[in-house]
Amino acid sequence: MHIVDFTAVHIEHAMRIAKRNYERERRSVPTLPPAANVPDLTPFAENGLGVAAFEGNTMLGFLCSVSPFDNAFGSTGVKGVFSPMGANGADCENRANIYARLYQTAGAKWVRAGASSHAICLYAHDNEVQAQLFRYGFGMRTVDAIRGMDEIIAPLCDGYTFSELTPEQYAEVFPLDNLLHQHCLESPFFMMKQNTTESKFLENIGTDRYFAAQKDGIVAAFLCVGQTGETFLCKIPGYIHANGAFCLPEHRGIGLLQNLLRLAAGILKAEGYTYLGVDFESINPPAYAFWLKYFSAYTCGVVRRIDEGALYQ
Repeated sequence: MHIVDFTAVHIEHAMRIAKRNYERERRSVPTLPPAANVPDLTPFAENGLGVAAFEGNTMLGFLCSVSPFDNAFGSTGVKGVFSPMGANGADCENRANIYARLYQTAGAKWVRAGASSHAICLYAHDNEVQAQLFRYGFGMRTVDAIRGMDEIIAPLCDGYTFSELTPEQYAEVFPLDNLLHQHCLESPFFMMKQNTTESKFLENIGTDRYFAAQKDGIVAAFLCVGQTGETFLCKIPGYIHANGAFCLPEHRGIGLLQNLLRLAAGILKAEGYTYLGVDFESINPPAYAFWLKYFSAYTCGVVRRIDEGALYQ
């Protein structure tokens, strides 16, 4: 096996590998839409940070990343690189060794580019590759999951009303959004999110939609959905994304968020949506437990933080 720089001549073959890897994950997660179009790999051939593995003239796999960016994960204060879904892959045989060799060469490029945070999006059921990157110092950080719009069973919650909020009501969500940000600071999450004001919160909502559970005129829980997402699936017709949820502590354990999911799925299905996605940090225990009750994981993002003292000069 030999490793070469990823260039434009490798794009077509790499995209075929990426599509085969996607279809392999679909066998484990049938909810995933068929024949998704993998992303164009041209930008990865242009930034010089990708590599490809060959045995003779046969491409075995590839590993590419976006260009280095500041403040990886919004809080580390270091430069990071990220290989998104579809920007890495290997054919089925000897996958662990292929990824090991790919990362050994790509990691050197990323460090030379000044990146000390290395993140790679793997498929959730690719246990062989996950185990190899674990041996190389990576750990899980993020999860992408998906579900159809089939009905969700939720308990009755007497005394609560469930509805989609109007834009004029969005300000009522702001106190809960602040509490969600405070939760991110707690152990074992330890993720700092930027504080904001009510006016900035409302300004940044954009096209997001909010569903809320209310009691005695007070918002007790909310679910936010919108046209965003972290994988190329967010671009397919009929896809919409859950962007956050929170329930006040004194109202937990009775099914408010389940009822909000049920409400949102029913409304969205009537509007023609067929897939609901979500991404969350695996280091957030309540999120990990809640979302995976109702969604099927199809990716995990693994991350390694190297010693900044080892950055090449």
